[in-house]
Amino acid sequence: MLFTPEDAGWMRLALARARDALLTDDVPVGAVAVYAGEVIGSGGNRREADHDPTAHAEMFAIRQAAQALGTWRLDGVTLYCTLEPCSMCAGAMVLARLPRLVYATPDPKAGAGGSLIDLLRHPQLNHQVQVDSGLLAEEAAGLLREFFRRLRAEGQNGRRPYRPPA
Repeated sequence: MLFTPEDAGWMRLALARARDALLTDDVPVGAVAVYAGEVIGSGGNRREADHDPTAHAEMFAIRQAAQALGTWRLDGVTLYCTLEPCSMCAGAMVLARLPRLVYATPDPKAGAGGSLIDLLRHPQLNHQVQVDSGLLAEEAAGLLREFFRRLRAEGQNGRRPYRPPA
């Protein structure tokens, strides 16, 4: 896939949202929804900050885009994500009739855009999403590697200890 300079610019903005997630000790994933050359939604992961398993970057961008357009159908929207989406996020993209997803780096453990499963282009679903991948992949993968390297160095092995509510 040949990416445009505009695609690269939007992915850089998604990478900035991924870096924002680091401020709350969340996995550095970012997403930006673009319609007619304008950002209409964006977000970074906030699962740790919000104590919410659904607080993924893509979900924030999708919700904001729907609000901006005044409809749940995201016709004409391109979503830029720094990591291949999980099944929850991919399902939301299909349900929102998202026409195009651009993601930076694959997720071989949970990716639902072709790595582990391909929910986005499943032939039995009523909508398939055009998927373009690999844009600024090394930069996005580097953020993730450094994040998990730091967790392992802190002795957390990529997992945070469970703390029951007080």
